[in-house]
Amino acid sequence: MDSYVCDAIILAIKSGIIEFVFEMLEKNPDLVWTRDQRNRNIFSLAVLHRQAKIFSLLAHHLKNALTCSVDVNSNGMLHMAGMSAESTMLNRIPGAALQMQKELQWFKEVEAIVHPKVREATNEDGLTPRELFTKTHEAMLKSGEQWIKDTARSCTVVGALIVTMMFAASFNIPGGNKQDTGLPIFLPKGSLMVFIISDALSLFSSSTSVLMFLGILTSRYAEDDFLTSLPTKMIIGLSTLFFSIATMMITFSAALLIMLRQQSWIVNPIICLAGVPVTLFVMMQFRLLVEMSISTYGPGIFGRKIKLTFN
Repeated sequence: MDSYVCDAIILAIKSGIIEFVFEMLEKNPDLVWTRDQRNRNIFSLAVLHRQAKIFSLLAHHLKNALTCSVDVNSNGMLHMAGMSAESTMLNRIPGAALQMQKELQWFKEVEAIVHPKVREATNEDGLTPRELFTKTHEAMLKSGEQWIKDTARSCTVVGALIVTMMFAASFNIPGGNKQDTGLPIFLPKGSLMVFIISDALSLFSSSTSVLMFLGILTSRYAEDDFLTSLPTKMIIGLSTLFFSIATMMITFSAALLIMLRQQSWIVNPIICLAGVPVTLFVMMQFRLLVEMSISTYGPGIFGRKIKLTFN
């Protein structure tokens, strides 16, 4: 087989040029047996460089023998998933915790594909794939733990402040209470009901948010916690915090309408300004929330399940 052709397809796999790889394999299916100078096949290279689209494309060419093959250091395909990624793909993921989650997802996906005996195979250093993963991801694990703790601490402070304000607001109804019945003076007004409902929603959601972030801070931060447990808590915490900020602004706006209902020239601009904190929070955190949700509950690394039958 022409060495230039082999070098070209290896470089394309490392770079993630899916169209080139597809055309090459269409013209010559035997290229699936291509190996680099360290005896790594193209499937192992796709895993090592975290090229999910390339691996998914190659999946229907995958043979049992290829999942069991090793390189010059006795590293198999699952060992490649256990190595720290030699790829710029991780740099596109915000936050060390999400990067750790993505690495765990890669390892779990490849582990489900390879032959069962490969999962406990050792390389020349005597390390199984899981032991190699733990060793090469120590720094990422610590960075992920620090990142998620810092985020949780900051959000806990914000959530606690909202809880305090909303709890106090529930006992300080705008306009006061009637002396004879103790009921709010503006009870018949629809804006007062908006105030009461939004205050309650903000109080409950911010309390939930604080509890979620406290749950994050008291977690044990084991490797597998970054797969689902910690991201789920962070998703719930950020979602409820966002909702509590939005309902807090509605509570504030409703209070202004009740007290200054005849002064629309000043009420309307202030209500418009009340949307600024919500907008800023969305701009700063919404992208992280969406990416974390997709990464945790999305279709997976390869977008579909890849199954092999082992004889």
